[in-house]
Amino acid sequence: MAKRALLSVSDKTGIVDFAKNLVDLGFEIISTGGTKRILQENGINAIDISEITKFPECFGGRVKTLNPYVHGGILYRSGIDDEEAKKLGIQRIDLVAVNLYPFKETIERTDDFDEIIENIDIGGPTMVRSAAKNFKDVIIVTDPADYDVVVEALRDGKDTYEFRRDLMIKAYEHTAAYDSMIANYMNERFKDGFGDKRFIVGKKVFNTRYGENPHQRGALYEFEDFYENLRTLKGEASFNNLTDINGAVKLAVSLGEGAITIIKHANPCGAAKKEDLVTTWQKALECDPVSAYGGVVAVNGVVTKELAEEINKIFVEVLIAGTITEEAVKIFEKKKRIKLFDLGQPKLEIPGDVWDFKHIEGGFVFQDADRVLEDEVANAKCVTKVCVDDKRDLEMAWKIAALTKSNCVAFVKDSQLVAIGMGMTSRVDATRCAVEKAKSLGLDIKGASLASEAFFPFRDSVDYAAEVGVKAIIQPGGSIRDDEVIQAADEAGIAMYFTGKRHFLH
Repeated sequence: MAKRALLSVSDKTGIVDFAKNLVDLGFEIISTGGTKRILQENGINAIDISEITKFPECFGGRVKTLNPYVHGGILYRSGIDDEEAKKLGIQRIDLVAVNLYPFKETIERTDDFDEIIENIDIGGPTMVRSAAKNFKDVIIVTDPADYDVVVEALRDGKDTYEFRRDLMIKAYEHTAAYDSMIANYMNERFKDGFGDKRFIVGKKVFNTRYGENPHQRGALYEFEDFYENLRTLKGEASFNNLTDINGAVKLAVSLGEGAITIIKHANPCGAAKKEDLVTTWQKALECDPVSAYGGVVAVNGVVTKELAEEINKIFVEVLIAGTITEEAVKIFEKKKRIKLFDLGQPKLEIPGDVWDFKHIEGGFVFQDADRVLEDEVANAKCVTKVCVDDKRDLEMAWKIAALTKSNCVAFVKDSQLVAIGMGMTSRVDATRCAVEKAKSLGLDIKGASLASEAFFPFRDSVDYAAEVGVKAIIQPGGSIRDDEVIQAADEAGIAMYFTGKRHFLH
């Protein structure tokens, strides 16, 4: 008796060639709806599912495969259920190829809930789960990318237990991700995204050599396809590289095209946005050249040979840009430890996730993603007697502070980060550390703009900023001592702005 394959796919990619190969291998094809139609149009004889079920599709196609002749054929165990299957007239289905209704594409395209509901697949996931459960006897294929691999295994007699087991795992990943997407969508639509359950699903891009430390395992997972589009030009990204790349790119994108940022151990140690990228790099490096050594650099633009020659004067561990030209890559050839990545486009971008989460022991905390809105600085309220006409430095400082570990302060002068203090338990200590570091490097911070991601609880930080010549301060406001803080600014002739929005980063 010929083996039988059930093909019922939403994504028709490669299905015709797959079916032809199965027929060549002696399979009889069973199919449904649109899949059957496209197979027949290409000269492939496919048995309609209703001939198997002995029952017509009904309720607008809602019911077509939910039938004992289908699931019995998929689920019965060779050597265990043979006699019962024969008695019931159930024939084996040896291979199931299913991928599911396009729920994701539907919710991206329309808000029509009736249409969305109709694109929740029922029979498909059920067949996938049944075939996966009986993987010892049934090959389950959910990914068109696996068609050729399956054909090759069948042709060469290599459809082993391990081969089928791996397809089984992939099948359950497929249905789990699908159901998670539906549950998350329903919670977002009806419960503001905070339902009783939250599902976080990622697709593995690659394993890292280890995690944060050599005794830990690690891997990169993505939600969509952002990291698959990341081009590796030299080296291999480590676990820690990836977290630093995330911080560097987010900041460079926030500051805009033409910005360069330097990150070390998840914190900014340099940032600038000047008239050209070479000058921008030189100014970004000035903030903290010691920490920049071995750091992660993000260039929101194109790295040319000229820029590469400047960057190559020191050791940076990672360079990521919109594009790194072939000539630029050659400049770094002799640097064995540098890692180069780009997106193959003129500038950097980020996926822009709308939510964020952090692991805590025993679970995770989940929240809306934080971002600085474009009008936050423009709409900030001047609360002092003196105000400024040009807010560009304030805006840059505010964005840097928002993406830096609390407590933090950022000093920007002429579109260049000149001092930064971060991760401190005291805001005045953060201010002092930033200023002392700038002084030790000979940087002139007189006339700089200062941003604090949260309010100043006391006037001491403002008094200290006044001593070094800060001309403007931006902060959320909201302290019970705001009046004292404003008074300190007025006494020093400093312009102070309140945004009304805090940007803690812990």
